[in-house]
Amino acid sequence: MTEHSASYQGSHEGRHHGMAARPADPRAALRHTPQSAEGSGGLPEQPRRSAPPASAADAEHSQPRTPSPEPVRPDPSGPPEGADRRSGQPRPTGQPVAMRRDGDRLRFVGAATRRIARGIDLDEIVMGLCRATVPTFSDAILVYLREPLPVGDERPTGPMVLRLRRTDRIPDADDTDTDGGPLSVPLPPPAELASGSAELCEVRVGGALAEVLRGVRPVFADTPAAAAALPELLGGEPSLPSGQRVILAPLRGRRRVIGAAVFLRRQDRIPFDPDDLLVAGQLATHSALGIDKAVLYGREAYIADELQRTMLPETLPRPTGVRLASRYLPAAETARVGGDWYDAIPLPGSRVALVVGDVMGHSMTSAAIMGQLRTTAQTLAGLDLPPQEVLHHLDEQAQRLGTDRMATCLYAVYDPVSHRITIANAGHPPPVLLHLGGRAEVLRVPPGAPIGVGGVDFEAVELDAPAGATLLLYTDGLVESRLRDVWTGIEQLRERLADTAQLTGPDHPPPLEALCDEVLDMLGPGDRDDDIALLAARFDGIAPSDVAYWFLEPEDTAPSRARRLARSALARWGLEELTDSVELLVSEVVTNAVRYASRPVTLRLLRTDVLRCEVGDDVPQLPRQRQARATDEGGRGLFLVNRLARRWGATRLSTGKVVWFELARPGSGPS
Repeated sequence: MTEHSASYQGSHEGRHHGMAARPADPRAALRHTPQSAEGSGGLPEQPRRSAPPASAADAEHSQPRTPSPEPVRPDPSGPPEGADRRSGQPRPTGQPVAMRRDGDRLRFVGAATRRIARGIDLDEIVMGLCRATVPTFSDAILVYLREPLPVGDERPTGPMVLRLRRTDRIPDADDTDTDGGPLSVPLPPPAELASGSAELCEVRVGGALAEVLRGVRPVFADTPAAAAALPELLGGEPSLPSGQRVILAPLRGRRRVIGAAVFLRRQDRIPFDPDDLLVAGQLATHSALGIDKAVLYGREAYIADELQRTMLPETLPRPTGVRLASRYLPAAETARVGGDWYDAIPLPGSRVALVVGDVMGHSMTSAAIMGQLRTTAQTLAGLDLPPQEVLHHLDEQAQRLGTDRMATCLYAVYDPVSHRITIANAGHPPPVLLHLGGRAEVLRVPPGAPIGVGGVDFEAVELDAPAGATLLLYTDGLVESRLRDVWTGIEQLRERLADTAQLTGPDHPPPLEALCDEVLDMLGPGDRDDDIALLAARFDGIAPSDVAYWFLEPEDTAPSRARRLARSALARWGLEELTDSVELLVSEVVTNAVRYASRPVTLRLLRTDVLRCEVGDDVPQLPRQRQARATDEGGRGLFLVNRLARRWGATRLSTGKVVWFELARPGSGPS
């Protein structure tokens, strides 16, 4: 019980015991003094401190008394919970509390603004305004906001349009639907508002509504300006309560008016008084500033989400001999941007580069640095540099971005033909390899220094990558938290992988997508303090029987020899239907290679779900398709490759280049 309400209750009880007490509101004594004097039969006027009778019965029996010099102590028990502070009678549920003192209003405004400030997004703030004002301050509220809401310093174009964003009201006895949204039922009678109120309102330049909004201050509906503005806002001539029972309050943000709020009280309730305009102004100001904040936050969240989408690969490639799956979890839904990334980059010779990295921090700056490092890694991978050289150039790039730009990274290259993987590490947690039999091991890779330290050499190791094994690359958010150190987390990860593999048996590896989900399930509710990037690679490899490889001397007989070798390989594989196309395309590509090569030319055929042909030479210049003229004797080789092949391309290597093309195998269906 507050101090003011206890004192008021004490004075009320003092009157029942024939004791005079000072009323809380001096204006009440002034209003009732003439009545007391008149009812006393012409006795001299009583002092202003005299309290009026509590009821008509008291008025008949009460006699004017001299105020007692001793102060009356308030009743410590006070009125019962939910009772009216003036009458002590139970207050009907859902009725607004009469605020007759400045202290009442200050407490209400403080509680209401705290509730509004708790909202983060737009809907929470508008709902906080509605829930804070109904039923304590008003019986109903309508909130209109600009459509669309301007963001920051944006200058809105076109006319101002207001949309009915949310309504709230005290429900009738047979109505329990108080959800927000368009007003689907009239307000409690007799303050009925037509259910067809316009949800969109275009504010006319120079109109009454525009003038009220420009004035910023809340106004009563019975003022001439508001009387003309409300029909424009609500659409038509709504049935509104008479007297000072409707307040129209503009919502002004930091730079402009962003909407309006309408507070209504029913006819059988006490009307608003001028001090309530100040309350409505405070509510409107805090709500508008909160809405501005929410709009800015929403824009930043949108930018962050888009930034995250562009920084991480939308889809993973499908390289030959390896299957891939990935997961990314932000540190929190409210901060979706971090510095973790993963990537899978196809390389010449059916190889694939697997990359995972982690930039320090969880801001947009970290995400931007991550994007630059990822782009640099993709460019370096296209040059077919060794893993340790890629990390060296990433380290140089991080130093160019700034002195405090540090990251960890693990770069691996898998060759499905040799069933080997080459890994270099820059301060990143080591990968885990899950073998086909169910054994999980943490690979021994030299840790190295993080990217950005500078002046550090990186070391690469080459390891076996048996068919059926699964390599798991991850960031430290998966294995490290406030509850466990990184090595404890790595051991838990290894055990979880081994336990999952036991479910499918020793001869069948667990499904890749399900394996990723199982790995993430090891995180407890309080374990995720950092964002997580996860990349899983299932090594299928290419069997030696599906590979044909030759060296051709750069001489004029090389094209004819290449045709014979390709024809024999196709016959061995039962792909005679492709003989004519393969001989023609191989002859064209080999002819172009031996024309400029000074070292032996390589020819390789791979039989997977497609037939792939690769021709390598020591000339770094990439071939370019051009349109040959009718009089030209050459220049049609790549034109034929482009017309007959399913796909084709050329990739520059550190030792030259590789030109490749693919043909669909018979019976494999459309590509």
